[in-house]
Amino acid sequence: MGRNTRKRRTPLATKAIAASAALALGGGGLIWANFYASAHESHNDAWGDRTKAATAQVATISCPDVQQKLTNVPWRARQGVATELSNLDKQITEAYTRLASTRDAQAQDPSFVQNAIVGPLKEKRTATIDRIRIDIQRVGGSFDNALKQLAACATQTADQTTAGGNSGGQQQNNGGQQQGDNGQQGDNGQQGSNDQQGNAGQNIGGQAGNGPVAADFVDITKVAPNVLSKPRRLQNASTGTFTTRCGVNANKNRNTDNVIVAPGVTNGAHHTHDYVGNQKINAFSDNQNFLQGGTSCQNKDDLSAYYWPVLRLQDGTQEADQNQLGGGKEGNVGKILTPVVAQIKYVGSPASKVVAMPQFLRIITGDAKTTTNGLANANAHWSCTGFESKVQLTQQYPICPQGSKVVRSFAFQSCWDGQNTDSANHRTHVAFADPASGVCPNGFKAIPQLTMRLVYDVTPPTIQNGQVKNAYAVDGFPEQLHKPATDHDDFISITTNDLANKIADCINSGRRC
Repeated sequence: MGRNTRKRRTPLATKAIAASAALALGGGGLIWANFYASAHESHNDAWGDRTKAATAQVATISCPDVQQKLTNVPWRARQGVATELSNLDKQITEAYTRLASTRDAQAQDPSFVQNAIVGPLKEKRTATIDRIRIDIQRVGGSFDNALKQLAACATQTADQTTAGGNSGGQQQNNGGQQQGDNGQQGDNGQQGSNDQQGNAGQNIGGQAGNGPVAADFVDITKVAPNVLSKPRRLQNASTGTFTTRCGVNANKNRNTDNVIVAPGVTNGAHHTHDYVGNQKINAFSDNQNFLQGGTSCQNKDDLSAYYWPVLRLQDGTQEADQNQLGGGKEGNVGKILTPVVAQIKYVGSPASKVVAMPQFLRIITGDAKTTTNGLANANAHWSCTGFESKVQLTQQYPICPQGSKVVRSFAFQSCWDGQNTDSANHRTHVAFADPASGVCPNGFKAIPQLTMRLVYDVTPPTIQNGQVKNAYAVDGFPEQLHKPATDHDDFISITTNDLANKIADCINSGRRC
């Protein structure tokens, strides 16, 4: 099986971030109560001082991602396994909420986190992983017993997360290429901006207390250009493009499900998605009813599902989901921003012709859990209008100059294994082309590359005394701390009247359709 991610060439330089604060549940969300001073105040017991300072540093819970390791799950077991994987996510969310609401107890007892949170979480995960084993073996599949070792979780301090701050070092974009009109993103070094990193704050920041922090933002005018040139086109290149116009989700078609990774599970995403294209996608949709979903696309033969986590302005606004799971109850707070532009374009391969996408092909690009998983599958691209061909960021949100808008762009995997419309970990059936040549891995075929470009009118955040004001952030799992690198995008190809072949033919013939 060919590789489907591009690894980093150099280690990340990350800035240490002090994270000492208290959390309390309130208003349906996670609210910070700053007691940084009390956690470090002088006491006669020097050991107590050290203990309180150390325990207050815990920022989040890091658990091995079981789903990424499940590469061979029989189809008959996939529904049961998906349900148990969703249970693992729920357990982490609940543990993080407990972590966030017990800071006083943590400061008093150095063993509290291990005994009251991490230990019980391991027990729950052990039982859940065993149920996954039973589901797989019940239908004759094989289970790798090494997966049992993934039950144990750890805690991370803020400086152990893949946060944006670099102390002036390099930040590298990871993931696929952005081919098309907006430049190409690859493994490029990005020079950090010291004056935007500063002291990352005395807590984990954000309106809900789980990020973002000042180090997650950078003034884009102070970032060195980092976008590489596109691969040279070979003689057999497919140079056309196919644009589908599906709107910006002005009708607010949203839910907190994810039918790809958690079919049949309500709130399987633990954060809110915007949907364009197919209008009936939720946790209970399937191949049998996708075609009855209707579409927001102008081309009514395009019933594909295009969905992404919403972007929020953390301005104190209490959205309708403030007291709901996936919203405020899981740390996703603030005003949901509707993009002013949502461009969906299919582009070709610089190395070959493309084959049509198969019906019901599912692709996830990026990783919603990079804060704890690391950046191997990160494919976030953040920029500003006027800067897209020069600067693309993975680990920081841009602060755009006056008159410029925030841009999120996605370049999906453009190589398909020729057989499967999905895989157990939702990754190994597709792959990225080689970033230098554009050639697909052995055994993979080039397909039209889906690219998406979302533009938002955002009041620029400011950094004051090491704190970010007027922050914006992408929705995510609460323990991921709203880091920019967690941005991701989801797609299901659903077409009628031979549209998939028409898209491929348009691209292969070099037309603009």
